[in-house]
Amino acid sequence: MAKKRFAQVGIGGRARMYYQAIAKTYNETSELVAFCDINRTRMEYANEILEGEELNYHAVPMYGADEFEKMILETKPDTVIVTSIDRTHHRYIIKAMEMGCDVISEKPMTMDANKCQEILDAIDRTGKSLRVTFNYRYAPHNTKLRELIMNDTIGKVTQIHFEWLLNTSHGADYFRRWHRDKRNSGGLLVHKATHHFDLVNFWLGSYPTRVFALGDLKFYGRENAEERGVTKFYSRVYGQENALGDPFALKMEGNNYLTRLYLNAEKDDGYLRDQSVFGDNISIEDTMNVLVQYKSGAQMSYSLNAYSPWEGFRVCMTGTKGRIEMEVIEAVYINAGGASNKEGVVRGKKITVYPMFGEAYEVPIQEGVGGHGGGDTVLLNDIFGVPEEDPFKRAASHVDGAMSILTGIAGNESIATGMPVDVLTLVDLPGYKR
Repeated sequence: MAKKRFAQVGIGGRARMYYQAIAKTYNETSELVAFCDINRTRMEYANEILEGEELNYHAVPMYGADEFEKMILETKPDTVIVTSIDRTHHRYIIKAMEMGCDVISEKPMTMDANKCQEILDAIDRTGKSLRVTFNYRYAPHNTKLRELIMNDTIGKVTQIHFEWLLNTSHGADYFRRWHRDKRNSGGLLVHKATHHFDLVNFWLGSYPTRVFALGDLKFYGRENAEERGVTKFYSRVYGQENALGDPFALKMEGNNYLTRLYLNAEKDDGYLRDQSVFGDNISIEDTMNVLVQYKSGAQMSYSLNAYSPWEGFRVCMTGTKGRIEMEVIEAVYINAGGASNKEGVVRGKKITVYPMFGEAYEVPIQEGVGGHGGGDTVLLNDIFGVPEEDPFKRAASHVDGAMSILTGIAGNESIATGMPVDVLTLVDLPGYKR
């Protein structure tokens, strides 16, 4: 059987998980044929990793961002993996499809309604497939919640309360990077909460119909810091004395991953990885609350906070036969600050079922291994290995990708206008009524 050929565009912090899996675990069924990125230093570092002792693979041809079409013509991939900055996802997805390739995209699929519509139209026009990599679906505790609901454990779900907490390490990191500009990421309601909104769609087997949201920048940013009495400011950490002693400062020197991936690569594109979280020009929110109505009739209250003392989430689902409560505590992590399997590692988890009439009980949960609660490992096997029959239907399509971001996109519009937003007025999605 011929190996499936993959090219990858966007060789930043999220890229390594994919090219490492191809080179190390799935090299008998998959082949990496090219890298594409705006930054040559970053691609050279990725090739060093491929050729190193751990992977013992071969270097692949490197193409600039302006050579994407040339890369496809010359290396002939079957599938393009898109792990670039969010605002460019649609560009690479659409062009790859038009040139005959299927696509695997990191979440979020894209970051606004217009780009979402362009992707949906391209899929309809080309007949190519797009898969969005929602690794949280594959974490054993999240799959278990899906199983409990499928098995009618609490009857029809009517109400959800979902609280996600990003701590002052991981949460702060979104305010150092390109994500801090909403034009790049769609804000945390799109970039980060796409995971969470997708989980609810997955758990319920439904999709959102109406959204109302509130959101603001309450902690990060210069004005908030000034109000708390901060007087020492800096634009970035590297080389600036005022950054010394700031617990929010990200020091790249001494960290091989951050130095090679970002500090040494600044000369190519000017991207600064260690900006101050209390600087100016932050246009995303750090405090968000969302109400969502679903096609199934369920209602959700959701909150996202990016400056919590601990990292993880709580979700409570009430149905016609009882209630499920799940709490998950995740480890501290800085994106690209270490091995990719450290991201989203679970330190503690518990699922409790409260029957309407009966004693509460805890549900046993399989232990996951690796990043995102063990979801990364299972997802990668699903993508690059031999697929197995999945009763939970965890593989996410372009429709799943659209439905997850549309909750956040509607939330952004609601924050801006102060009005509720009907989700299916944002795009024309075949098979879904407005």
